Amino acid sequence: MNLKGNSQKNTLKKRLYQIVFESDTPAGKRFNEFLIACIILSVVVVMADSVSTVNESYGTLLYGLELLFTILFTLEYILRLYCADKRIHYARSFFGIVDLLAILPTYLSLIFPGGQYFLAIRILRVLRIFRVFKLVQFIREAGMLIRSLRASARKIIIFLFTVVTLAVVFGSLIYLIEGEENGFTSIPKSIYWAIVTLTTVGYGDISPKTGIGQFFASMIMILGYSVIAVPTGIVTVEMSRTFEKPRSNKFCPQCTGKSHEQDARYCKYCGIELSADEQ
Repeated sequence: MNLKGNSQKNTLKKRLYQIVFESDTPAGKRFNEFLIACIILSVVVVMADSVSTVNESYGTLLYGLELLFTILFTLEYILRLYCADKRIHYARSFFGIVDLLAILPTYLSLIFPGGQYFLAIRILRVLRIFRVFKLVQFIREAGMLIRSLRASARKIIIFLFTVVTLAVVFGSLIYLIEGEENGFTSIPKSIYWAIVTLTTVGYGDISPKTGIGQFFASMIMILGYSVIAVPTGIVTVEMSRTFEKPRSNKFCPQCTGKSHEQDARYCKYCGIELSADEQ
């Protein structure tokens, strides 16, 4: 009886795993589509609840919908914990934390009802907007984008470090050029100006007044365009590598060229026909 019960339990767990974690099955696709609809609607409810006029007219309805979505996401979170092979690993993962943040604020607001002494707890309810991150795990292409970002992470970190270094240098120089009389009252404030100028945002709350300072600012603005282009190029290269077709180990018997596509029939270097069993 125990063996039969364990077998049925494992079968149920495997079936639930296919529905909850795998989107290739029909049931998994329907489950994902239902969750996506719930996530979008719940985010709309959170945004509508922040509008005072809407809250005054439909506050009770919005609160009821929020409780409903919280219950649904709680059941989803429990199912994922139950089906996961390594529950601690899932709970500590990015999406596990996002799933928890999607339901935690509502329960906190129930435990600590509104009041001036619990203002901080009520502010935490805004964290429900984290549900929008749950959409990422249901988009297959998002995995490719994440892999590309991970592959280019070190290059981007080095690039950001270079940008921060340039901002410190430019901020210090503009502080020396303009001085406190022109609004650059400190090096940190000058670095803030350098970051705003380097990223081509240009708030205009502080600007150089001298000719040398304006010429220096112009050079930083021109440099800012390359600053924007570099990280885009880094990620684009990694994405192209991620999306490109997998290579085979086929080599050309004539020129010994390698790295042909899996379905290649002719050598891309010399044009000779490749044998199907050439490895």
